[in-house]
Amino acid sequence: MIWVLRHGDAEDGVGKEDIERKLTEKGERQSRDAGRALKRLGASIDVCLTSPAIRARDTARLACQELGVAVEEDRRLWEGDWDPFDLAAGRGDVILVGHEPDCTQAVAVATGSRVKMKKGGLAAFDDHILHAAFRPKDLRAIAGD
Repeated sequence: MIWVLRHGDAEDGVGKEDIERKLTEKGERQSRDAGRALKRLGASIDVCLTSPAIRARDTARLACQELGVAVEEDRRLWEGDWDPFDLAAGRGDVILVGHEPDCTQAVAVATGSRVKMKKGGLAAFDDHILHAAFRPKDLRAIAGD
């Protein structure tokens, strides 16, 4: 299974490079909710690959703390237009943490499904079939906070 997680809500970053933007408190909560929801859903994750942007790295770290999953940076998730199958090849069940419009585009290209990945949103697919798409409020409800 490939899970695509868009980074959580982030600061506007006035005066910072885009890659340096941090999560807001809301973004941190969204990230923890995603991890707790994945755990409650019984997701079996082998590895998490994340963009090197601070907001994506922190989203990955917070979500994966709940799962006990290793996080690795992959620059392709920052550089735009990426292929989820290439990134996940040989890695087992993977979470890919990235940005818009790349997350939405990756799900569309992989599955043919039209979804809009909100900040903190999550989608799951394998074999070109979309199995789930969650808005942040859905993940919060599943997380049971």
